[in-house]
Order: sequence, then structure tokens, then C-alpha cells
Amino acid sequence: MTEERLALGRLGEELANRRLRSLGYEILERNYRCPLGEIDLIARDGDVLVFVEIKTRKNRPLGEAKEAVNRRKQGQLSRVALAYLKSKKLWDAKARFDVVAIGVGEGKEKIEIIRDAFELAH
Repeated sequence: MTEERLALGRLGEELANRRLRSLGYEILERNYRCPLGEIDLIARDGDVLVFVEIKTRKNRPLGEAKEAVNRRKQGQLSRVALAYLKSKKLWDAKARFDVVAIGVGEGKEKIEIIRDAFELAH
């Protein structure tokens, strides 16, 4: 991955982190990794545990960012989320998957939060 793409990803994660916190989400984990993969953010929204995938695109429509969370990606995120729940012994936790789509370009950012973006896929 190029340094430019890594920097864009870091920018997107910071923008998403700030926006979610401003909406009342409590950020629990950033870049949670396990042998099955990674989840960008894990947060609490009220009494719901939220697994957040962040997609950032530069000078492209937000739709491209949202579409990047396809069935394969949903399956991977689901497996990582289940591993997290198991490792923390959160058997009865209410949980959901949110996607944050971020578009940057021409000196401005557009952020869209898709709550409950998909169901657990395993």
C-alpha cells in the first residue's frame, strides 16, 4: 500500500472518530486486530456495541466507498466481530455494524454514517 493511501486511511479514521464521538459514540478500540482480520473502530452507542468499518475515497463519489463493503468484506468483519465478542465474553451484547463512508477532495470532506449497515454474515 502506498504512503498516500495509508495517509488517506488515517485521515478518514480520524474524521470518522471525531464525527462518531460528536454523535455520542464512546470509542472503545481503534484498529482492533486478531488473526481473522481487523475492524477499524469498536464503539458503544448507548447500550449497543458497534463495529465500524471506515471507507475513505479521494475525489470520487461516496457510493464507491459504501460499495467497497461487499459480501466478502461483511463476512470478514462478522468473523472478527464474533472473535472480539468471544474474547471479551460479551455473549449477550447487543451489537450492530455501521459503515462510515468518507469522501475528501477540493478542500472539503463529506461523511456519511450508515447505521446498522448489514446483518451478521458468517
